[in-house]
Amino acid sequence: MPRTPAATGHDHADFHHPALFYRDEAEYLHCTLPFVLGGLDAGEPVAVAVPPHRLEMLRAALGPRADAVHFTDMTRAGRNPGRIIPGVLRAFCDTQPVGRVRIIGEPVWPGRTPLEYPACVQHEALINAAFHGRAATILCPYDATGLAPDVLADALATHPVVIEDGREHKSAWYAPEDAVASYNTPLAEPRYAAVFAFDEERLRDARQFAVQVAGGLGMTGVRLDDLALAVAELTTNSVLHGGGSGEIRVWAEDEQVVCEVRDGGRLSDPLAGRRPPSPGHPGGRGLLMVNHLADLVRTHIGPGGTVIRCYVTPSPVRP
Repeated sequence: MPRTPAATGHDHADFHHPALFYRDEAEYLHCTLPFVLGGLDAGEPVAVAVPPHRLEMLRAALGPRADAVHFTDMTRAGRNPGRIIPGVLRAFCDTQPVGRVRIIGEPVWPGRTPLEYPACVQHEALINAAFHGRAATILCPYDATGLAPDVLADALATHPVVIEDGREHKSAWYAPEDAVASYNTPLAEPRYAAVFAFDEERLRDARQFAVQVAGGLGMTGVRLDDLALAVAELTTNSVLHGGGSGEIRVWAEDEQVVCEVRDGGRLSDPLAGRRPPSPGHPGGRGLLMVNHLADLVRTHIGPGGTVIRCYVTPSPVRP
C-alpha cells in the first residue's frame, strides 16, 4: 500500500527494533549470526523465534554456542500474532529484568494467510509501544524475495530502522500508529452464522449457545473447552466494558470454528490482550487469555463498537 514519508523521529530510548531484508540463506546467516554471537559475547541473553527451517540453520551455524540461546518455533508460538508479545517476546524479556536482551523474531513468512497477515502488521507496529524504553533489541527478518512488495512496505512503516544490503538506515516511512489503523478494517461477513444476543443475565446462556453450536460443527474435547473459556471472557468483557450487552455469532470457516463477539463499547487500548497484567492487578487477563487459547484473533473497532473474532482449530497450535 502507498506510504508517505513520516515527519516524526525514531527515538525509542534504549529499545531498538530493526527490520532485516534478506534475499537468501547466505545473507540471512551473514546478518543474524553476528547479531546472536555479539549478544553472547557481551553477556546478553539471546532468544531466536523464527520458522523451523531458519531455526535449524541458525542452530547448526552456532554449533556448541547454540546451547546458550533460547530457541522458539515461531510458526507454533506465534501462529496467533496476538500471542507473540506476551507469550514470546515479553515471556523472554521479563525473565531478564536487568540488562539488555537480544531477540530475533520473524512473525511474517511466506505462507502466512491473508487472514492472519493484518494481525501480523498490527503486532509489529505495537512492539514499539510495548517495549518503549526497555533495554532490548528485537531484530525482525523479512524474506525480500519470498514476500510481496506490500509486505516490505508495511515493514518500513512498523520499524524505525531497516537493514538492507548490509547497511542500516532510518525508515522515512515509519508510522506505527498509521499501520495499526490501516488494518483496522471491517471483517468479512460469513455466509451464515448462528446468532445469540446476551446481557448480564444471559452470560451462561451465551457460553452454552457457543458450545452447542461449536459441538454441532464437530469440535470436541479440550478445544471445545478452550472455546467455551474464550467466549466466557469475551462476553463478560462486553457486559463490564461494552455497554452491558452484546451479540455472539458462531460459524465454520476453512476447517475452523469461528466465534465472534460484538458490543457497543470501544476498545481504547491497542495493547489490550498483548500486555501481561501487572502484579497485584486482577484485571487485564481476559483478552490475554483469549489470545492464548485462539489460533487467530482479529479485531475491528468502529463507530458502532468493537468486534472481536476468534478462530479455533480442532487441534491447538501452541508452543
